[in-house]
Amino acid sequence: MDERPTVGGLMQRAPHSISEDETLLMAWEVVERSGQRHLPVVRQDGCCAGVLDRAELAVACAAPAVTLSRRRVRDLVYGRRTVTVHPEESTLHAAAMMAEEQVDALPVTDPHGRLTGLLTAQDYVAAAAGLHPHTGQAQEASHIRATLPGLSPCGTEPQRGIPIP
Repeated sequence: MDERPTVGGLMQRAPHSISEDETLLMAWEVVERSGQRHLPVVRQDGCCAGVLDRAELAVACAAPAVTLSRRRVRDLVYGRRTVTVHPEESTLHAAAMMAEEQVDALPVTDPHGRLTGLLTAQDYVAAAAGLHPHTGQAQEASHIRATLPGLSPCGTEPQRGIPIP
């Protein structure tokens, strides 16, 4: 039996994600409230369209709020190549892909391209330090968290980063 660690054992299950049809303003709100550095973008069919990085989103959100309420998430991910991994793949393979593509987050998808999780460089660091909560037994994820439901209200967590425009 192969005991090599798999992506499924290391990935974040059910990360907050956002529809490609949402506004950039809403994407910033989700990033701020969730505390995630990476925000997977999904199409209506549940397939992964890409991943937005917090820094990339912050730059895009430098525009006036009125512009942000009209601009869609798809504008940032359209035409971008999205590299994904599957839960059964080895963490070594995923790390090599991250290095080759120069990214620090990979969406994890099922065989149909639907988002099932997110693997980040931070997951590797936490696992190496013995701090990763997902090592060992994999937990079952029944769904990806929706855009806003379940997010804590603003102000209940310590404020980080740039305030929402």
